[in-house]
Amino acid sequence: MKKVRILSLDGGGIRGILPGIVLSRIEKKLQNKTENPDLRLSDMFDFIAGTSTGGILALAYLTPNNDNRPKLTAQEAVNIYLNRGDEIFDVSSWQKIKSGYGITDEKYNASELEEALEDTFGSLKLSDLLKPCIISSYDIRNGKPHFFKQHKSKNEIYNFKLKDVARSTSAAPTYFETARVKNDVGTPYPLIDGGVFVNNPSLVAYSEVRSMTFKDFDNFPTAKDMMIVSIGTGSKSKGYEYKKAKDWGAVAWIKPVIEIMMSGNSQTVHYHLKQIFGTLDEHDQADYHRLEPDVITADSEMDNASIENLQKLNEDGLTFISKKEIDKELDIIVDKLIKYQN
Repeated sequence: MKKVRILSLDGGGIRGILPGIVLSRIEKKLQNKTENPDLRLSDMFDFIAGTSTGGILALAYLTPNNDNRPKLTAQEAVNIYLNRGDEIFDVSSWQKIKSGYGITDEKYNASELEEALEDTFGSLKLSDLLKPCIISSYDIRNGKPHFFKQHKSKNEIYNFKLKDVARSTSAAPTYFETARVKNDVGTPYPLIDGGVFVNNPSLVAYSEVRSMTFKDFDNFPTAKDMMIVSIGTGSKSKGYEYKKAKDWGAVAWIKPVIEIMMSGNSQTVHYHLKQIFGTLDEHDQADYHRLEPDVITADSEMDNASIENLQKLNEDGLTFISKKEIDKELDIIVDKLIKYQN
């Protein structure tokens, strides 16, 4: 039985380590189950969606090598965060003062991030990717969402360099400078992190796939023709005391608003997809999987990339996938990915 297998990855800064570890385990389970050590995530998913850090991971899984096979294993994609996260989110004392700790200017210089993206993606473009995908950002000039779509990239208007796509989707307000990227025609786009409106891109993925044609389907796929694996970054809703919040001004609200937008969107999208899949029969309902790793020992701040916190995030991710109920669900996901391939 064939289904469109969709992977969706939330935003969340350095907490991208968490879904990265989950997917490393899924890839290893797939290799063991199929007895194919060369199998990669891009072989088993038909469509990938990503926002911010999830967008970077999505691109990493789909980037080809010289043999047109995936360049990176799932673990190698995580290692980008583990090995370079502390450099990407490093801030000098002068930058702290100059930016007012992210209030009057971006908190971080983007040069380390851009160097990491250059090393990972080089001169490759959307049109080079191995599978269809959608990566979110927001166009501040035109005041509307901007979606990078691999399946549209044969048209030079929609084709961009991968490093520019990754830079755009991760240009989080107050953290990094707004990205200014150009398509193959040379049209410039001023873009920021897609997490400002769609931190959980699962519903975007569902809607996009509904409008696409896939082999083995006579008509456009509907929910019953899809399997969605949606993975969060351990975001949690924070509570704010009324007595304190009622007197906050613009400056005080900056950080809470960003957190509320990201967490609120992730929860809302999850609710709507549960409703959509809830209209199907019991078998098809189970083809929507939402995994939200726990942040236990690590600091949950999106930009705490100290060596110590990187290690704690890694440990929290390993703790999550070692839970019996999670390991069981990962086995179910792996079996379905293989089953729905045929």
